[in-house]
Amino acid sequence: MKRSEIRELAFKLLYSLEIQKDVDLDEQIELFIQSNNIEGVQVIDYIKDCVYGIEKNKAEIIKTIESILLENWKIERISKINLSLLKLAIYEIKYKDIPFKVEINEVVELAKMYGEEKSSSFINGALAKLVKELL
Repeated sequence: MKRSEIRELAFKLLYSLEIQKDVDLDEQIELFIQSNNIEGVQVIDYIKDCVYGIEKNKAEIIKTIESILLENWKIERISKINLSLLKLAIYEIKYKDIPFKVEINEVVELAKMYGEEKSSSFINGALAKLVKELL
């Protein structure tokens, strides 16, 4: 399984968790793995790393999202799909050794597949602002 396919699975789980709120992470991860017939230690470890890593760094990731939004935007205004994509991208850019160009490209592609019409440009712009701040 390609990294982009694994990232897509991680996004789907993150989106599911974003909608459900206040659920047992371990239980939801196991249920997601079973219901999607996910196999392979590396695939499962990657998905778990993303979910637990985002949860562990949640406060800082939310602050980062708020810092890259336009002045008149509030985080509550962001769709759950876009929020899930931003959390995943920020986690991988800030906490993992994923090159930001690769991450942005893949997350923008996911936004095109799952988001609204303007999701990809929103995600691209927000992450471009993040990269400028980080460099």
